[in-house]
Amino acid sequence: MSTDYKKYKTSTLAITRDINSFDEQTENLYESIVIISKRANQISMEMKEELTEKMKEFATGRDTMEEILENREQIDLAKHYEQMPKPTLMAVQEYLDKQIYFRRPEK
Repeated sequence: MSTDYKKYKTSTLAITRDINSFDEQTENLYESIVIISKRANQISMEMKEELTEKMKEFATGRDTMEEILENREQIDLAKHYEQMPKPTLMAVQEYLDKQIYFRRPEK
């Protein structure tokens, strides 16, 4: 089981990384990339579901599109999600800090 992405501190900036550090856990760079990619997809889906649920709170049957677009709380919520680190950066940091659980089915 991996950590909760909201509790994990990650930089919002992409930085150059030492490629040799990525194959330490798996001994295979490509396998490491697949693990990171799958975790990034998980984080992305969690974030999308969370945002969708929060946006449903703002929607009512009689709001016009202009009212929805001008809602200050929605704008603040959107800004919050825009300022969060990208799922790929979160997954890379989790992987390098050995916070991602993975297993190999063939073993």
